[in-house]
Amino acid sequence: MKKYSLLIALSLLIVSCAKDTKEIKVDTTPAVAVEVSSSNLQNSNPFFTASGKIKAINYSTLSTRTSGFVEKIHVTVGDKVTKGKLLLSISNIDLQAKLAQVNASITEATAAFNNAEKDYNRFKNLFAENSASQKEMDDMTANFEMAKARLESVTQMRNEINAQFKYVNIKAPFSGVVTNKYIETGDLANPGMPLISIESPGNFEVKLSVPESEISQIKKGSSVSVLVKSISEIVNGTVSEVSTSATNTGGQYLVKVTLDKTKLPILSGMYTNVKFPSNRKSASNNILIPVDALVTRGQLSGVYTVSQSQTALLRWLRLGKTFGDQIEVLSGLKANEKYIVSAESKLYNGAKISIK
Repeated sequence: MKKYSLLIALSLLIVSCAKDTKEIKVDTTPAVAVEVSSSNLQNSNPFFTASGKIKAINYSTLSTRTSGFVEKIHVTVGDKVTKGKLLLSISNIDLQAKLAQVNASITEATAAFNNAEKDYNRFKNLFAENSASQKEMDDMTANFEMAKARLESVTQMRNEINAQFKYVNIKAPFSGVVTNKYIETGDLANPGMPLISIESPGNFEVKLSVPESEISQIKKGSSVSVLVKSISEIVNGTVSEVSTSATNTGGQYLVKVTLDKTKLPILSGMYTNVKFPSNRKSASNNILIPVDALVTRGQLSGVYTVSQSQTALLRWLRLGKTFGDQIEVLSGLKANEKYIVSAESKLYNGAKISIK
């Protein structure tokens, strides 16, 4: 009986040793070559950002002061135009009729004035020779002054009508590009109604609103950095205007930043983030890392860090403000901690790595 028990125990020991031998595996996976960096600690004066929108400095929306149907639109959106080019024509039949009437009145008033002037000069000479009475001279003088006033009146009426013609023939006030049209041929144009927009490209500014908690830190003439979101490019700018009242803007103060001239494809309406320097000392240090280093899984974002055993370790982060190619890390990464910036092949949690 003891012999059988010994054999069974020995068999179990052999099976157990064989099982343990199978479980011991050697990891022969090649290490992934990676490039690492250390998280930057920003302990200098902090900054704050505000969102804004780009607009052309030289911009105009044209309208009319008369009513009439649009006869023809001479341009399309995107056309380059020079100053004085005819953009839109409004029916001016009524004005032409009024102008014809006024011209006829001017002809009549001119003839009357010429006759009155001749009579006045003749009676003036006769009066000097004592050949005309004072009464006759006074009558000729009054007749001459009335004819002169009548001629001046109808002439001013013609000038007024001619001035109205520029509101039926809408011309470009400056050289630029047509950015929008708000009316079509045959539509009725009314006074004050927007018709066509035009802007001069190349000179842009950013218009933004700043909360009352930050407005005191913005000074006119200070240099700022402007991130154009759609193209992920940074343009330098200068604060050109700072409002001192938020009475009608709900506690938001208007600020304008003039952009430096650039060859970047900037267009009106693009959204921006403007980075303003702050004179407030930060209560805590800010850690910034490149946006390209982030790993995204749904709504989670993180980075691969380097473990003590030289493997990739995915660390989830809580992120803050983004500016350009840098993003603020609020938690999840310590200062000067190494993280993986790029890898020669796909990484995963626990992957062996070799630092380049």
